[in-house]
Order: sequence, then C-alpha cells, then structure tokens
Amino acid sequence: MHVQLAGEPQRPGRESEDFAAASPEALVLLDGSSSPVGLESGCRHGTAWYVRRLGVHLLARLTDRSDRSIAECLSDAIAETAALHGGRCDLAHPNTPAAMVAAARLHGSSLEYLVLGDSLLVLHLKDGPPRVIGDNQRFPGGEELRRQVWATVPGSAEREALHMRYALAVRAARNTGHGPWIAAASPKAAGHAETGFVLLSELHAVAAVTDGASRYTDRFELGSWSDALRLLAESGPAELIAQVRAVERSDVRCERWPRGKPHDDASALYALI
Repeated sequence: MHVQLAGEPQRPGRESEDFAAASPEALVLLDGSSSPVGLESGCRHGTAWYVRRLGVHLLARLTDRSDRSIAECLSDAIAETAALHGGRCDLAHPNTPAAMVAAARLHGSSLEYLVLGDSLLVLHLKDGPPRVIGDNQRFPGGEELRRQVWATVPGSAEREALHMRYALAVRAARNTGHGPWIAAASPKAAGHAETGFVLLSELHAVAAVTDGASRYTDRFELGSWSDALRLLAESGPAELIAQVRAVERSDVRCERWPRGKPHDDASALYALI
C-alpha cells in the first residue's frame, strides 16, 4: 500500500486525541473519546497517551500476527495496553480512556478490515459506488440528549450541563451490553467490531477518517463520498481536513450546522492498493 495521512488537533496548541499510523501492509486510525472538563477518569495517563499506545500495539499485531484475525489483534492490543496502566489506574472506571478504531491490513489476496465506533473506512472500489463501513455503535438512548446539546448555545452553561449529562449516560452504558462498545480496557469489545474482507482485485484504494474529518460529507455535505475520495486521491488528506476547517470557521456558533463542538480533532488516511 502507498499511504498518505494527515491529522490536526481541535485547536492549535492542544494535544490531539486522534492517532494514525501505517506500514506498507497495514493502517490504523484511532479517535480518542474526549471527556468533558472536570469528569474524572480513574486514569493518571489520559486519552492521548492511551490512543498512541493502543495504536502502536495494534499496528504491531496486524503486521506480525497474520495467524490472528483482525478482531483478535485488536483484543490482544487492548489487553497489552491495559497492562501498561499499572496499579494506580482504575480500569473499571466508566470513564477510563477509550477510543474508536478503524484498521485494515493486506491478507493474502484480500484486504481485511475492522471498524469499532463512529470512525469510518471507505472502500474505493474499481467498479460501483464507494462502500462506507463504520459508525456502528450508535446509542439510541442518548440521541435526544445529544439533540438537546446541539440546540443550545456553544460555550453556555446550559450546553455544558447537557453535555455532561450526555457523557455520563454514554459512559454508564458502554461496554455493558446495554450500549455502545468501544476500545477501552476490556478485550471483549473487539468482538463487537464490524469486520470483513474485500478482494484486492476489486479495490482501488481505502480511506479511513475520524468523525472530525468525516464532517466533510456527513455534517457539512461538501460532497458525496465519491467526491471525498476524488479529493483524497488528487490533493491528499490534508486538503480534505483544510476544507472541513474552513467551513467550521464560517460557523463557529454551530448555527448553520448543529454539532457538539465547533472544531474536533480530525485525521484521515488514504491508501492506494
């Protein structure tokens, strides 16, 4: 694979909670689950620390353990990362660091893929429209709360209070069997990822985007996924993120395009097969 990647934090000077990495055989993209200010996590390391270590372990497993399925590789990486926390971190805390995951690797004559959460993999097929995989851990019980958050004024006390209510509701339900699954401290979450294979002979390229970058299509409707893939192929991931940022700056109060926050960490990869 020939891989291009780009990432940009939510704002200058802030550490990104995304992580992207690739080898000629595999790619990984993680989007850390951000916490509202003041919400304890039980962990002394933080989300950015977690996503980097989980991403590195996952990429290593994908490249050196072809005998393990891609979901098993994620399970192994979650367990290995959990062991790094040490006894001072409470991994049973509902707000322990966690991440959405998108990954793919060459596997014989196929591309094997995995997505857990609201990041996306987009298969750039040689024939037919793009195939979008992901956003597979929705939380219906929190949708009304999320709409209420979006309806309030960014930066207001009302929005902060509603956002905290939403965050607490999601964290109480995730990885319990009663809500979304996410890569945190429990390896069994990997078993709930969306996985599959696509023949390399049918594939031109594959893209991976966090939800901060998928705003190009999903939130701002700057173009279709075919348009997004064309932009990635011709101008690269950095240009896709730049166009998202331009729209965000034109609507900093989130009035034209309601959303949880004006800007988000944004990362994207594009791999020619």
